[in-house]
Amino acid sequence: MSILKVARMGHPVLRECARPLEVDEISTPRIQRLIDDMFDTMHDSQGIGLAGPQVHESIRLFVAGVDGDEGTMPPVVIINPEITQVGSATEEDWEGCLSIPDIRGQVPRAADIRVQALDRYGKQLSMTANGYPARVIQHETDHLDGVLFFDRMKSFRSLTFLEEYSRYWSSRDE
Repeated sequence: MSILKVARMGHPVLRECARPLEVDEISTPRIQRLIDDMFDTMHDSQGIGLAGPQVHESIRLFVAGVDGDEGTMPPVVIINPEITQVGSATEEDWEGCLSIPDIRGQVPRAADIRVQALDRYGKQLSMTANGYPARVIQHETDHLDGVLFFDRMKSFRSLTFLEEYSRYWSSRDE
C-alpha cells in the first residue's frame, strides 16, 4: 500500500465537481488499489474520511471510518453517493479537513441522512446515518462537489487553528 499526497486548499482539484465512476471501473486493479491507498493515507493522517479529489483523483469516491467519542461508523467505501436529508433537524458542530490542516470551524449539517451509493464492489449500498457519521458523510460528499467546509459555515467567528481550538474552544463543548 502507499501513502498518497493530500491536495491542500488552493489546488484546483478541490473545487471541481468529480465525475461518477462507471460500475465496470470499480473492480479494476487501479481503483481497488486506490481505495486501499486512500484508507492507508486516511489512517496515516489520523483522518476519519478522505475523498478522491483530496488525493488528486477527480472521481466520486470516498472512504471513511469513525471510532471515537463522537460516534462510530465502521470503515466504508462510498461511490457515487446521493444523499437525502431525513427530517429537517440540523446541528452545528466542529469540523476540520486534511486538505485544510490545523484549522477548525463550526459547520451546520443535516442531523439525519439517507445515502444511496455503490460499495467497493459496485453493489448497491443503502444506509442511514445520524450525528457524527452523518456529518462525516456530508463533509466527504461535499468534496465530490468541489465544496469545502468553509463554504458551509454561517459565520467565520468560530474559525480557529487546532492549537487554539484545543486551548479555548474544546472545553466549552463538554
